[in-house]
Amino acid sequence: MFSSKIISRLIQQQPSINLTQKCGSHVGFIGIGFMGTPMATHLMDKGNSLVVYDINKAAVERFKAKGAQEASCPAEMAEKCDRIFTMVPSDPYVIEVFGGKDGLLSKAKKGSILMDCSTVHPETSKKLFTMCSEKGVGFLDTPVAGAVPAAKAGTLTFMVGGSGDLVKKIESLLLCMGKRVVHCGDIGAGAAAKICNNMMLAISMIGTSETLNLAQNLGLSAEMMTEILNISSGRTWVSEIYNPVPGILETSPSSKNYEPGFKVELLAKDLGISQSCANKTAAITPMGSLAFTLYKTMVNNGYGEKDFSAAYQFLLKKGSGGIKV
Repeated sequence: MFSSKIISRLIQQQPSINLTQKCGSHVGFIGIGFMGTPMATHLMDKGNSLVVYDINKAAVERFKAKGAQEASCPAEMAEKCDRIFTMVPSDPYVIEVFGGKDGLLSKAKKGSILMDCSTVHPETSKKLFTMCSEKGVGFLDTPVAGAVPAAKAGTLTFMVGGSGDLVKKIESLLLCMGKRVVHCGDIGAGAAAKICNNMMLAISMIGTSETLNLAQNLGLSAEMMTEILNISSGRTWVSEIYNPVPGILETSPSSKNYEPGFKVELLAKDLGISQSCANKTAAITPMGSLAFTLYKTMVNNGYGEKDFSAAYQFLLKKGSGGIKV
């Protein structure tokens, strides 16, 4: 368990300061998907020399066209870079990227710093730290908040667990991709903060979807109800930035046939981790448990590849008797 008095540090980017990393070598990025692509792009745009790796070769080619180098495997990246970010879907993938046959730690140089931005169990972050320490390699868990919109805008919040000295060494790189760096505490604290945030996000999405569904059943338009929510006590990030009703926000996945974004299957995975942590710490999370059940049901009903805001669409069909929970 983590202390209830976790020390947090908020670092605000100042426009007058040059925050580009000056480490004298390349920066590596593994996992250039929905989140990784804009994050890695910001690193390049801020003047960093980038090496990328992903199993999606089309994504790699797009970065090569911009001037990035390609690593054939994580091990080759570790030979070329001493600052490396990973952003991969789940715990088994990140363990493989670090500790596999051609993983980062097979070639990582002493003094390198590896930063995992993936959403994983806090215990996985602790395992990665142990693996890195045995090789003389620094490690920080650095998950992010803000989802794809913030990744594209370069306004992510980084929740960091690990040594404060290491945070100071890499904060300029983080601020190439975001606006805030919060040092949450020891290894695993960043991952813990991210899991808590994503549980709240899921609950908020379900609540907003239910509210807008009910409003329309009562004869109110979703547009008017959204306007009311956003100027009153019902306002949330979901209602304002990521509205689940098609047509209200052109930039939301809901207006693009719920193309992700943040996949339902990934949020279900995160909620599973939150419930594992709740059970381990005896935390009472009934709403988190219900959110986990709902999103797992969505996966089981073919919604896994949809954006998580498709909870609105799912609840509409459930209400008509089309889907059973």
